[in-house]
Amino acid sequence: MRLPIPSCSFRGFYMIKVTMFGKGCALSPRPRLAMTTALLIAMLSTTGCAFAPGGDMDYQTETAPLDDALEVKPITFGMVDALNDIRGQGQRDNQLLEQQLADYDYRIGRGDVLNIIVYDHPELTIPAGSERSAIESGNSVHSDGTIFYPYIGRVKASGLTVKELRAVIERRLSGYIASPQIDVQVAAFKSQKVYVTGQVEMPGILPITNVPLTILDAVNQAGGLSPLANWHDVVLTRDDSDEHFSLYDLLQNGALSNNRLLRDGDVLHIPDVGNQKVYVMGEVQLPGSLAMGNSRISLTDAIAQSGGIDEGQADAKGIFVVRRANTSTGKLATVYQLDARDSAAFVIGAEFMLQPSDVVYVTAAPLSRWNRVVNQLMPTLTAVYQVTRSASDFDDLSNDD
Repeated sequence: MRLPIPSCSFRGFYMIKVTMFGKGCALSPRPRLAMTTALLIAMLSTTGCAFAPGGDMDYQTETAPLDDALEVKPITFGMVDALNDIRGQGQRDNQLLEQQLADYDYRIGRGDVLNIIVYDHPELTIPAGSERSAIESGNSVHSDGTIFYPYIGRVKASGLTVKELRAVIERRLSGYIASPQIDVQVAAFKSQKVYVTGQVEMPGILPITNVPLTILDAVNQAGGLSPLANWHDVVLTRDDSDEHFSLYDLLQNGALSNNRLLRDGDVLHIPDVGNQKVYVMGEVQLPGSLAMGNSRISLTDAIAQSGGIDEGQADAKGIFVVRRANTSTGKLATVYQLDARDSAAFVIGAEFMLQPSDVVYVTAAPLSRWNRVVNQLMPTLTAVYQVTRSASDFDDLSNDD
């Protein structure tokens, strides 16, 4: 009697699909012993499947070729220099930021308290004595954006700078006072604020004042980063959209494009570092995950921390870094390939910096079987990415609670 031997196929790493007695299969009456024997044979037959990508045993795959969904780039000195050109860009952005800071001028808003002084006319100046502070004695900007001032009545203040408001009051008072000398100050900044959340020592609300507030300023005013802070993925939420920045690049590489000037309503979130890892798989001595912490890991660092490549099994031409692509590119991932047949290539790898959730894979398969390797690797990358996103979302919900 010939019993059907179930087929096994791979979807990602170590995922085995046993096709046996499935839905739609017609079962003919057989003795219980025969069915039990068939099941045992099916279980034993799965042990013959090759579990590692690039193995020599033939297998079936239900995944279509992924060449069109991937962008493959060789790791060269030129490419690494282009990726690390952020230092030069940071110097150019430094000039732009300096110009923004030089042009900055606070605009009065609803809820602010103003202190208005008319020199030589004490009747128009409410004194702030020992029992009353400048905030208590000042002019509050009402919900309609106006203040009330003697002689001239209601004055529109919201949206104006201190200089502009002073000019308005001077012009309108000149009909009652000859050459009025006026000074206008903001005694309390209450109209505009930013929110700092996550892994800082003192999360909370920071006011926008007449001194410009940048991301670095906000982090410092919040007491600095906590030991669990993720330096590589700071999130700025503005107008219902998120922007991601790296404080590490800002502090270590001078990427001042990350040091944004904050404005009213911004939410600056510093997430937890716990999920920031890179994954090293394939023909290395110690495959596994490496925590990034508050530093960056290069490709050479990752391989070294994994015990180095298995020179007896690894294909030196096939050291790959698989990186999830931005959804706007229409690609599933970008794959960077390092040809390490010449050991000097690891010098290039030392300059290639990994990003969180990168998968480093050292293959034993010839490059001619590239598509088969990728078909097995991509489900794992997707699973890693989804687990990381799910954990990050859970942490965000926990922080919100």
